[in-house]
Amino acid sequence: MNIRLWFLIHKWTSLVCTVFLLMLCLTGLPLIFHEEIDHTFGDEVEAPEMPAGTPAASMDQIAEAARLRHPGELIRFAFWDEKEHPHLTLLTMTETYDAPPEDDRLIVLDSRTADILDEPPPDSGFMYIMFKLHVDLFAGLPGMLFLGFMGLLFVVAIVSGVVLYSPFMRKLDFGTVRTQRSTRLQWLDLHNLLGVVTLVWALVVGLTGSINTLSQVVIGIWQQGQLAEMVAPYKDLDPPTDLGSVQRAMDTASAAVPDMDISFLAWPGTLFSSPHHYSVFMRGTTPLTSRLLQPALIDAVSGELTDTRTMPWYVQTLLLSQPLHFGDYGGLPLKVLWLVLDLITIVVLGSGLYLWIGRHQRSTARQIEEIKGGGLLEGETR
Repeated sequence: MNIRLWFLIHKWTSLVCTVFLLMLCLTGLPLIFHEEIDHTFGDEVEAPEMPAGTPAASMDQIAEAARLRHPGELIRFAFWDEKEHPHLTLLTMTETYDAPPEDDRLIVLDSRTADILDEPPPDSGFMYIMFKLHVDLFAGLPGMLFLGFMGLLFVVAIVSGVVLYSPFMRKLDFGTVRTQRSTRLQWLDLHNLLGVVTLVWALVVGLTGSINTLSQVVIGIWQQGQLAEMVAPYKDLDPPTDLGSVQRAMDTASAAVPDMDISFLAWPGTLFSSPHHYSVFMRGTTPLTSRLLQPALIDAVSGELTDTRTMPWYVQTLLLSQPLHFGDYGGLPLKVLWLVLDLITIVVLGSGLYLWIGRHQRSTARQIEEIKGGGLLEGETR
């Protein structure tokens, strides 16, 4: 493949995706520090101080407290994150299990007393707008898939840029910025240098971002595949009318997978379970394995384990891509590094757009001069 073709590939993939990548970089900046922002502006609920070693309340008590607050509504999911939100249980409730996610009611309870601490209003405000723009442009799955395609174009632009950078640097030392030449040439050198410096990070973020946009598709494949196999013995049975203990289901899952912690629990009838099962999703205890989930299906009446399996590779790939994309697995230092690299990428994208506009304007001016020189403009023939 000749250099001219690589140039055309780099030019058009960059032009198509640059505006959207700039938007993603800008909206991604506050999302890197969303936990710190929530904590600073008081949007984070904290459990009250209690003596160390205070025992946790039964999950049945917690679920009952939520039902008493909103009688007639159904609990969908329960979530825990002892590292970021110690001693808190988050429940989502809705009127029907097939209601859209945006209809969920979020309830925050004290895991030790079953007291309701907060019922945050539906998502809104600055951080919500940044999140929705970054994830799906407020367009749902079509928006997610579109942004995923822009991420793939970004990856192609990076690869083609590397191919073009090699012959460009044959006559120059690495890192050269020709400050004595024109402004446009200085920006070209800076664009190339910063692009190469952030090469690996940009590739990782671009690829993992594209993978993340497939989350709904991946989960759908898992539900139709592995989950369907796990619940197949119950397929022809009538759903139970009385559910057993939630706490017993959690205890059974913890005993069956003792080297993992509970991440979240799905009630019978939700998308992550079946009408006959509590689905208890376990996660590892190390920085890496804490991102991986393993479902344990518990019979909703008897409380017995019916199946537990490691999730398939495509789900694990999705789960591992999320921390790599957001840089939230190494604490504040890694978040600061992600911030710096994000800002550099904004400069690379902005300079690329500037260079194209400048080249286009120069080309247009040259064409006008050529036309004038030939006496072809109106008034020039006289």
